[in-house]
Amino acid sequence: MDLTRQPPRRPTNLGIAGIVGAARLTDKARAHNAETLGEYIYGENSGLDRQVLEFLGITAGAYAEAADEHDDAALGQWVLDTSGKTEAEIAEFNDHVISQNPDTEGHKQRLKERLARFAPGRTDITTVLQSMELDDWGSFWQVDLTVGPPRSARAKDVGGICGVARMADKARAHRAEKIGEYVYGDDSGQDIRILAFLDISAADFQEAAVNNPNNLEIGAWVLENSGKSQDEIDEFNDTLVNYGPNEATRERFEARCQEVDPTRTDITTWVQLQDVDDQLSFGIVDLNRRAPRSPYSTDVYGMVQLARLIDKGRASNSNTLGAYFYGEDSGIDRATLGFLGVSDAEFAEALNTLSTDADVEAWLKANHPKNEVDIEAYNERMTQMGPTDERYKAFMAKMIDKIAPERTDINTWFALMALDDEKTFAL
Repeated sequence: MDLTRQPPRRPTNLGIAGIVGAARLTDKARAHNAETLGEYIYGENSGLDRQVLEFLGITAGAYAEAADEHDDAALGQWVLDTSGKTEAEIAEFNDHVISQNPDTEGHKQRLKERLARFAPGRTDITTVLQSMELDDWGSFWQVDLTVGPPRSARAKDVGGICGVARMADKARAHRAEKIGEYVYGDDSGQDIRILAFLDISAADFQEAAVNNPNNLEIGAWVLENSGKSQDEIDEFNDTLVNYGPNEATRERFEARCQEVDPTRTDITTWVQLQDVDDQLSFGIVDLNRRAPRSPYSTDVYGMVQLARLIDKGRASNSNTLGAYFYGEDSGIDRATLGFLGVSDAEFAEALNTLSTDADVEAWLKANHPKNEVDIEAYNERMTQMGPTDERYKAFMAKMIDKIAPERTDINTWFALMALDDEKTFAL
């Protein structure tokens, strides 16, 4: 849960054990664990979190650990089992928290400021929880597609359905009049296909997207209103992501490929073309859309891992790393940077001014030169590197079992990374 990009669920969301504040607490706990809290506060320093945790008799640390171990359904059962709270006690707690009005000068001032900023003229927003929900909504509903692209159609952040997160970004940007060169709803062929599958109108979807900036909440709305089964969703996802040009559209597709990037001859689907266009239009590498280059690639300086490091560094600079790690957070990156004698901060800073692989290679040769013998030894060491103790052997075995249990030939970190890339971006 990245709370730099979306708010946590509403405090009134009863998705976890039917308890006010618990779903919000869960989102913040997961963001706390992932270090993506943004401006939010988790645990004892948050008034609502403190109320919920004291009611449950659970510490912030124990809750954060449980939130990572369990999905929402299992976490809700864990909360009930651990706290021992009855339905009557939960109902009483919920009524008390929902009806709370601002009782300190600080709370009263925050409500006043939020109303002035996000809802001038509204007189129906009076409680502490309504004040919080207004702040969440006002801070996140607007999307500006003049400064960055919408999410990839591959993203299944909303309802597990490909294309819906992208459509939500466009719907919000359209309402905010910040949609840039993108189009929404009936003006977009892709949106038309998605809306037809969902049997939801563009106007209704836009209203829901604007009112629900949290992925889980808009996702719940979509699933409830579309009534689609998981089998139907899986079939639709496969069709949307792998949809390519037909006889009638091939000429237009090929012309568009030439406009976007004439060097790319590997683009075969509309979503691939869309992803490349998005990245080139804004000068970013987005690892939510594609994998970084193979660790085996020696395209830059004859070194393995370096092309991949460049991709991750550029993605880190544009805050589009996705599920990848860069620099000190990655053992493989640390090994490469250590060999070069460059810090992750210095390398990332250099990438801001070095626009091509050739520029990066020239900069390294001038400032951090390596001879061919050293590079050859480095390549050999890196490609053969694997787990050396029981802890890391168990970690590798767990990863393989999760993504491709049939693969018994994986015994190096490079092979595992390549396999993970392949499985992550295959649908």
